[in-house]
Order: sequence, then C-alpha cells, then structure tokens
Amino acid sequence: MNKSNYKALLPIGVFLLLYLGLGILFEYGLKIEMGFYSIPIVVAFMAAILVACLQNPKLGFEEKLEVMARGVGDKNIITMLLIFMTAGIFVGVVGRSSAESVAYFMLSLIPARFAVAVLFVVSCFVSTAMGTSVGTISLITPIAVAVSQASGFSAPLCIGAVMGGAMFGDNLSFISDTTIAACNGQGCAMKDKFRENFAIALPAALVTLALILLLSFRAELAGAVEHEYDLVQVIPYVLVLIGGIAGVNVFLVLLAGIVSGAVIMLSTGAATGLALLAGMGSGAAGMFETSMVAILVSAMCALIREYGGFDALLGAIRRVFRGNKGGQLGMGLLVGLMDISTANNTVAIVMANPIAKQMAVDYEISPRKAASVLDTFSCVFQGVIPYGAQMLVAITVANELGCGVSAFDILPNLFYPALLLLSSLVFIFFVPERSRKK
Repeated sequence: MNKSNYKALLPIGVFLLLYLGLGILFEYGLKIEMGFYSIPIVVAFMAAILVACLQNPKLGFEEKLEVMARGVGDKNIITMLLIFMTAGIFVGVVGRSSAESVAYFMLSLIPARFAVAVLFVVSCFVSTAMGTSVGTISLITPIAVAVSQASGFSAPLCIGAVMGGAMFGDNLSFISDTTIAACNGQGCAMKDKFRENFAIALPAALVTLALILLLSFRAELAGAVEHEYDLVQVIPYVLVLIGGIAGVNVFLVLLAGIVSGAVIMLSTGAATGLALLAGMGSGAAGMFETSMVAILVSAMCALIREYGGFDALLGAIRRVFRGNKGGQLGMGLLVGLMDISTANNTVAIVMANPIAKQMAVDYEISPRKAASVLDTFSCVFQGVIPYGAQMLVAITVANELGCGVSAFDILPNLFYPALLLLSSLVFIFFVPERSRKK
C-alpha cells in the first residue's frame, strides 16, 4: 500500500465530527443535561469504520475484514478485554458501601480544620482502589457537599479536592481502564508503569495537599461530619492495592479481591447471594461500552495503518518534535488532543496507542515511559475539560443536593491536574535519565 497517506486519517475526522460536534451541539446548543454523553460512541466509531471500508477500493472488502481481524486479534487487545471484564466484576462485588466506609472513617479521625485535605486523600485512595474517577466522584461528592454544609468550607474547594484525588487514582490504579489500556497497548508490566507514574504523581499530590491545607487554615469553620462506617468492607480494596504494587499478576489480584469481597459481603449480611451475582453481572456489563470501543478502535486503526495514515501522522510529528524528550512531549500532546476531542481518557489512549507505539520505537522511548506519558497526559486533560464526565457528574450530584455550582466555579480549585502537568513536564525535560533509573 502507499505510505504517508493523509486521506487515510479521514475516519478519525468523521468520528470527531460526529462525536465532538453533536456532543457540543447537544450540551451547549440544545442545553441537554449530560448532552455530550448522549451520543452513542459505539455508533460514531461504526460510522468511522464504514468510511474506512469505503476508502481504498483497490483493496477488496474481504481483505479489509482480514486487516481488521488482525488488529482486533492482537494479544494485547484480548488481554485488555479480559482485564476490563474482571475489573468490572470486582467493582460489582464490593459496591459503593466499602468506599464510603473509607471516607467516613478517615473523616471521623481528624479535626474539622483538615476535612478538605482528608477529602483529597480519601479520593486518592478510593480511586486507586476502585480504578474509576467517575465512580469516585459520584461516591465522594455527596460527602464533599456534606462537609461544605457542615463545616463552612466552600463547595467548589471541596468538590475540586475530590476531583483532583479521583484523577490521582485514575492515573495510578492497577484496575483503572486507562492503566489497562496504556500498559497493554504499549506492552509493559503494570508495576513498571506504576513506578514510573508514581514519581510524577506523588510530588503533584503533595503540593496539592499543601495548597489545600494553606487554604483550610484561612477558612472559618462551623462544625464536623459524622456518619456510620464498616471497616471490614475495606479489606478487598486493600488486598487489590497491595497485590498490584507488589507486582502480582493482575488477574490473580482481581480474583483475590472478588473472592474476599464476596465472602465479606455475604458473611456481614451486606448482600445476599442473588444480589452479589447481580452485582457481578452489572459490573461486567458496565465495561461493555469500553470493551466495544477497544475492539472498534483496533479495527479502525488497523485499516488506517494499512492505508498509510499513521505514516503520514508520524511524519508530521517528526517534523515538529525531535529527540527523546520532544517525542515524549509530542506523545503527550497527541493523547491530550484525542482526549479533548472525545472527552474520554480511555478512548483517547486506545486511539493514540498504535501511533504512540511507533513513536516509542522512533524516539527510543521505553514501553513503561510511553504508557506513563499516555496515561498521565490523558488524565491531565480529562481532569479539567468542562464537558468531561468527571466535571459533569460532580456538578450534577452537587446540584441535586442543593449546592449550586458550575464548572467555572470548580476549575480554579482543580490544583492537582495543573500540578500533574507541571510535574510531567519537569520529569520529561529536567530529570536526568540516570536519576530516573535509580
């Protein structure tokens, strides 16, 4: 096939036009609540694949099906799908009450003055354990509103702390779909990507915590938050977290979490056997769209690569970004633009993966660094875009609880994503390679 063919990128343009264009129209033009997420992303990708199939008539339809099948049948894609399903079952078993127990336990231990700081720390832990930023935000935002109303802290500050902590775990969690997508797409072990990421995320988190504490000492307080909790339900999250950091196979880690969670939920009477099975099913079903997106993107990207679209895009990137550091920055901006266009950091990573993998070879970027860059930059952008699921869920939950806030109220309080970007740039341009290896 002809190489360096910009026309081969047309399917991506079609997808962005349908998904981003209609999303903006629904959300801001027609004022439909959560309108950006009313667009079925699977349908948008199917339309893009149809356009890809209509391109290059010299290649027969049967041959195009073979190209797509090879893309979907890649070992990393199959592994990714299996992990998605297992992670969904785990979340379906342990439910929301376990994470709530973590939050209320930590809030009960500290003075009201440190309540916002605890919200941030709790959100970091819960999102790392649960592997979902949206789930963490929907879970902890009601607690943040309660903290604001009971203590006197501003609601945007409390919600901003929750959103920042949620993105911390989204970036680092072993069962986060972004981690799964980045690691399997770049062919690196999750523990290696975690270590690479942790050095970037920890400084950003510590400075965020310091800023929150500084603002907390200036606030006038009114009271504290009290609620019942059951710490036994936290055990499955802790097991998954420890197993992941220790480098245990991700399937074994998730299996241990599922089994321990099921035993605890049944023995404590928190769930019946039937409810537990239903939770497993709904948890796995919750990963359906993400799994389908991974399959469709793999098929579409296989055709784009076959037609020479990736060669064209890589050629353009090489002309702008040079050297190892420039390659990492280019990779980060690539996934950032994908995220701005799709408002979904997992989709952004899946779409950027094939191009990033070739960039990693060209710019001599190790797989773990490539996975780290993709995950970190996607979380930076996803954490601040006003039309992202994270922001929309936070605003919706807060408004339902009688706390009127807008995205522009919360944006100035999103310290962590901004500091994560700064930390990433420092890590790319100023941390010597020898120091990173140490």
